[in-house]
Amino acid sequence: MIVRVDLDDTAARLGVPVEEIDRVHRLAADRPSASLPAKADAPAILGRLAVRPEDAAEIMEGWPDPDSPLWTPELRWLLDRSIALVRADLGGHVWMPPGPELPRERGPAWRHLYVYAYLALIDVVTAYHRDHGVAEAVTWVSLADLGRNLAIDRRMRREGWPVMQSWLTLHARGSVYELGRLQFHRGGAAIDLHIPDSGPLTPEAVAASLDEARAFFPRHFPDEHYTAFACGSWLLDPQLREYLPDDSNIVRFQRRFELEPYEEPEGLDCDVEVLRFVFRSLTTPLDQLPRGTVLQRAIIDHLKAGRHWHWRRGHFPI
Repeated sequence: MIVRVDLDDTAARLGVPVEEIDRVHRLAADRPSASLPAKADAPAILGRLAVRPEDAAEIMEGWPDPDSPLWTPELRWLLDRSIALVRADLGGHVWMPPGPELPRERGPAWRHLYVYAYLALIDVVTAYHRDHGVAEAVTWVSLADLGRNLAIDRRMRREGWPVMQSWLTLHARGSVYELGRLQFHRGGAAIDLHIPDSGPLTPEAVAASLDEARAFFPRHFPDEHYTAFACGSWLLDPQLREYLPDDSNIVRFQRRFELEPYEEPEGLDCDVEVLRFVFRSLTTPLDQLPRGTVLQRAIIDHLKAGRHWHWRRGHFPI
């Protein structure tokens, strides 16, 4: 058991607020952790997780070998307790930071600590999938969102990871499943839809994905009863219709939903989220962003006019 003074010291050495270390300590408590796969097996696992070679090379470089000088005692403590924290909520569905945001410029151990936590939970979550009869192909395509997010984070010059590290705990707990074009997030009042960066959002692809989900969840989670699909996204902002043609994929996607009354999301800047998803940049000046598509021009012109984008939530019956 780590006493308070040790938490203060750990936080100082990691360069993060002590409140965040205290949170990890409290939520993980004395719960069991999980071991990483054998280092010799890691390249094949990273391949199945769609991790690109440049990211895989960094992950292998920073691997937490017992004698690695990269891994200080406080980093090893945080890795162990982060794994325990996420594992303790297996089957949970709320967004969960696995730990504090680290100064990732310190090297691969710091940069990829939460990737190692994800890898340690692979056996745990794949067993959870098997217990629910989920096909292996669905398991691995769902978990391979790790590789996609690492590639996006690299493209964003490491700006995107704080959000991604929390998002990926949903996969590691068995809450997100990729079925065709869409990802489906179970456990709430409705099945939430997420739109991965994986190609055009055509009506045909969306319809096929929804049909797959309609069969998937009653089969594999029969004790959970859903009557609606839901989505919260800037993609549902009706202002987009001022710029996009009626037959655009985004507008046709919007038409599926009945919008809920608008509420300003607490702690979420939708303008920032639009820049994150459309341009994969949070810091590039508007005048330097690309204007190659109708959507890109719409986002830029709307913001340059002093207007703001809105995060809207909608639903439709299953």
